[in-house]
Amino acid sequence: MQKKASNSHQSQAGSVAIIGGGPAGLMVAETLALRGIAVDLYDAMPSVGRKFLMAGKGGMNLTHSENSVSFMTRYAEREAQLAPMIEEFDAAALRDWASGLGIATYVGSSGRVFPVDMKAAPLLRAWLHRLRQQGVRFHMRHRWLGWDEAGQLRFATPEGEISQPALAQVFALGGGSWARLGSDGAWVQLLRQRGLDVADLQPANCGFDIAWTDFFKDKFAGQPLLTVAARVHGSGQAMRKGQFVITDSGVEGSLIYALSASLRKQLQSQGKAVLELDLLPDTPWEKVQAELEHPRGSRSLSSHLKSRLGLDVLKTSLLHECLSKTDFAHSSILAAAIKALPVVLTATRPIDEAISSAGGLCFEALDGNLMAVQHPGLFFAGEMLDWEAPTGGYLLTACLATARTAARGVVQWLEDSAHRGEAS
Repeated sequence: MQKKASNSHQSQAGSVAIIGGGPAGLMVAETLALRGIAVDLYDAMPSVGRKFLMAGKGGMNLTHSENSVSFMTRYAEREAQLAPMIEEFDAAALRDWASGLGIATYVGSSGRVFPVDMKAAPLLRAWLHRLRQQGVRFHMRHRWLGWDEAGQLRFATPEGEISQPALAQVFALGGGSWARLGSDGAWVQLLRQRGLDVADLQPANCGFDIAWTDFFKDKFAGQPLLTVAARVHGSGQAMRKGQFVITDSGVEGSLIYALSASLRKQLQSQGKAVLELDLLPDTPWEKVQAELEHPRGSRSLSSHLKSRLGLDVLKTSLLHECLSKTDFAHSSILAAAIKALPVVLTATRPIDEAISSAGGLCFEALDGNLMAVQHPGLFFAGEMLDWEAPTGGYLLTACLATARTAARGVVQWLEDSAHRGEAS
């Protein structure tokens, strides 16, 4: 049986409720608290920021130092919607914010920005300490269940179900990846039941399946493919240099993630996707062709490829995996494959394995302050919104920027509501 809010919850009726304790929810809380607005933050997990901490285990990538024009293009179809928000809280502003928490940052060789100690935990600890000092109240193990008939928030808690009123409601529940850390996408159906337009959640920054032979995956799974370039076949894109990892089921890694949106869309439209690889991006095609035509005497082709072109065992085996024996007999075909090897991808890996997700609440259902047009007082931020970006600091930057926009929207809406009340 559903319980009425406890006395402790009743005292919070004059506050703004934030649902979700990831970076977006925490930034909403901070922005509101700085304006003197009472804030209650609810999260289903025992502690906040779990995905943030997990992402930081490999080195906490906060943002990217590239110029603003290039930076904005990383958001592709949603650049127009996100650009004004990110301009208000760009990479420089994010670094200043981290500095205010006592976290020094530096720019790595790739242009990515990291904390000097490369860790997420010190930043999160300092942030939570400041939020508590600002009066933000945290409610853990509160799983959002939707709304009751009065429009109040319903939560499942260790003490049973409660209903909680709020001056405004801000949702920052994350996407659909890494469900064990709290981002399970369960909110999609709840928002659709409310009449909000939500695009299906899909894996982003994800790996892909390839039908490797048993020999190839047994020998090379877990090994990195270094110094290559790639693009989506037929896309007209320029080749992008980088590296990725061969997995038991296919491929994953930074270069794959950078192309994942285009690869996923090709899979959806054509039933397969073709990753085009340049195995020797620093060697012109003419030189590759000339070296292949150089007499190899008694040496094996593999030895010839190694000595003349520097192709290692993994790259040579990848050629064997994707080409026929007949292809190897023709230097022109082999040269073309070395410079543009087609690798067929059959599916994305499951969304729960992805670093992030695409899809979510459509911007068209929101106003410029990220408030639902049909439901005044409901705001949204972070990865719940329908956008995606590659890794490299772009994800966190947009999450924090949209959070600040939503928080400012709450402030404006509360002020407008107060004026309307005075007028009446």
